[in-house]
Amino acid sequence: METDELIMAFDKPHFSVKLYETLLKVDVKEGAMKKLEGFVESNPHLRESLGLLFQMVVPLDVLLKNIDTVRLSDEGKVQIVIPHRRDLHITLEKDEAEKLVDKLNELIPVEKAKEADRIMTSSKVERESAEQRAESSFMAGESERQR
Repeated sequence: METDELIMAFDKPHFSVKLYETLLKVDVKEGAMKKLEGFVESNPHLRESLGLLFQMVVPLDVLLKNIDTVRLSDEGKVQIVIPHRRDLHITLEKDEAEKLVDKLNELIPVEKAKEADRIMTSSKVERESAEQRAESSFMAGESERQR
């Protein structure tokens, strides 16, 4: 998502959190975890097929449209609920966590609405295309009968 604007970032000793307009990135900084994360993120097929397994060990980038809910847990951690994946828990300072939760709760509905519009537009185009193919097929059949 190189065209996305960086909204906010938090740099911690062992990880970093970057929030973009459409994406949340949580990256580890060092050691074997960093190497594993780099390998998984560089291979889209591996990430898709083994994503659930690896996301338990390595935080993967999350599109905002795929996030169900975001809240601040009783322990002060940012809890991000993502369907079909393990919840993501991010430990930040209280004010940082509140800012991140507020901003995510502002951006997520916008991204979900954009995705819903994209799906509706795609369905409409697909229906119109199918109707045109059916009409063309019907007209071709009529031409054959007239001969």
